[in-house]
Amino acid sequence: MAKTRKPLPPLDWLQPRMAISRAVSLLSFLALAVLLLVWNLLFADLPGKLLWVIPAFQLAPLLLLAPGLILGNARAHAWTCFVVNLYFIQGVLAAFDPSKALFGWAQVLLSVSLFCAALMYTRWRFQYERKLAGE
Repeated sequence: MAKTRKPLPPLDWLQPRMAISRAVSLLSFLALAVLLLVWNLLFADLPGKLLWVIPAFQLAPLLLLAPGLILGNARAHAWTCFVVNLYFIQGVLAAFDPSKALFGWAQVLLSVSLFCAALMYTRWRFQYERKLAGE
């Protein structure tokens, strides 16, 4: 028995949702990058030699994804869902340390919002493209 495909939502339903999810993912992405940079430069107790090494290492995955996110590439948003899990794990670990609890919970909140927004943008963008293709 052949499985019938679920009908795609109309374009006028998809467009505002894509715009909102993309805006939330870009804001969460930027806020996560700023949080990591500010925390490591101002609040973390890093030795002088590692002052820029650790932030650069933490921001490298985000910087690799930045061009695709800025351009609205659905695949870059999908990859962001995988990469942001690293920041979620780091935030959960930091949240259990009393001296880093605020930083940890902020990182968890931003990574979860980035994950959800990027996931929904990816889904709606692919549905939008399928609808435009005449499916």
